[in-house]
Amino acid sequence: MPQTPPFAVMFDSNGYNRPLYQSKEDNCEGLYYHDNNLLSGSLEALIQHLVPSIDYYPDRTYIFTFLLSSRLFMHPFELMAKVCHLCVEHQRLSDPSLDKSQIRKIAPKILQLLTEWTETFPYDFRDERMMRNLKDLTHRIASGEETYRKTVHQMIQVLIRKLATLGQYEEVLAKINATSTDRLTVLKSKPQSIQRDIITICSDPYTLAQQLTHIELERLNYIGPEEFVQAFLQKDPLDNDKSCYDEPKKTRNLEAYVEWFNRLSYLVATEICMPVKKKHRARMIEYFIDVARECFNIGNFNSLMAIISGMNMSPVSRLKKTWTKVKTAKFDILEHQMDPSSNFYNYRTALRAAAQRSLTAQSSREKIVIPFFSLFIKDIYFLNEGCANRLPNGHINFEKFWELAKQVSEFMIWKQVECPFEKERKTLQYLLTVPVFSEDALYLASYESEGPENNTEKDRWKSLRSSFLGRA
Repeated sequence: MPQTPPFAVMFDSNGYNRPLYQSKEDNCEGLYYHDNNLLSGSLEALIQHLVPSIDYYPDRTYIFTFLLSSRLFMHPFELMAKVCHLCVEHQRLSDPSLDKSQIRKIAPKILQLLTEWTETFPYDFRDERMMRNLKDLTHRIASGEETYRKTVHQMIQVLIRKLATLGQYEEVLAKINATSTDRLTVLKSKPQSIQRDIITICSDPYTLAQQLTHIELERLNYIGPEEFVQAFLQKDPLDNDKSCYDEPKKTRNLEAYVEWFNRLSYLVATEICMPVKKKHRARMIEYFIDVARECFNIGNFNSLMAIISGMNMSPVSRLKKTWTKVKTAKFDILEHQMDPSSNFYNYRTALRAAAQRSLTAQSSREKIVIPFFSLFIKDIYFLNEGCANRLPNGHINFEKFWELAKQVSEFMIWKQVECPFEKERKTLQYLLTVPVFSEDALYLASYESEGPENNTEKDRWKSLRSSFLGRA
């Protein structure tokens, strides 16, 4: 059976490649083409276009785009049921008198389609209805043919392993979340002199940047492409079945990644606000500036932005006496790179350069591209909001979904990169589990380090001292 090609070859600069093996007529009923590009179609026609026949196999670009976007109009299990039905009906797979040579012509193509589905959207198969349909169709194809039986067995085993690994990852996340506490609680029970900070755990900023990249790539790897679509799921106006969108949105890995960004920002702010002495706070700021700069060099823009966000939090930025002790030239350069003006023009230029470097990379390190994730999500959101899913004639606006798939497929390339750096368990453990200050605790620590400057700050300080420390 042919191997699934890598994502890098799927989309060209125009948005997508035309089908390589297409032999269906371009004026296929229900599909609309312009300049040889599929622009729209009825849902039924698009489903038909997905199903292989003896002389036709859909282009992989189309498979990815349709499987990604179809969930805006129907559940994956409904699509799978429809595909199975069409395969069985068109190829007469339920006919016991069917010639085996006919099965040999179509079976590899159906198995290839199912392999692409299970490899690219494995989380769809957490639904028992999906698994049932998958096993039923593969059983019809594989019965009596040893070669196909082996292929089916291998495909299902790979899928089960992926789902088991996902389950383990979610358990680890749940444990981390369950044990998270506020840093202030720890400070009350432990004298500050024996409190650890990030520099005592990992004194080298370059090593810390590498460990942050480990966490980023692991968390990126578990985000399914469908989560980008499901995050903005809305009811299809032509669908009368309200229950279709009543289920909770399946975006837990995407949400966990956003939570990691927030945690890192608060961790940075906590580490800066915690030291009692001004020179120690200044040293911590300079340390994180060096970490951020190395993140930029690696191509880890998400950690870079989280660090900058943490350093720009009000409890940190108000520490004016501390900042006078800091050499800020390097920080100013980093802030310029991540400047939000002109729709993050500087960052987008740096991201394009990193993506280009990744395409021609000789080493794993050069392949790393970790986008500023909140902006990546925002771009997808505006693409989704800016174009209608359906055209006035009821057709699905496939031109929009080519563009959506292009953006998500780029992400799919980036998330598959293996981290080339050696793991430092102690540092990773600290980054993931050390308690961090809440926003109020950050303000209290900030006021304790450098007193309030006006009446508003004085009132807030009093209130925080009363609620946290039990004294006015």
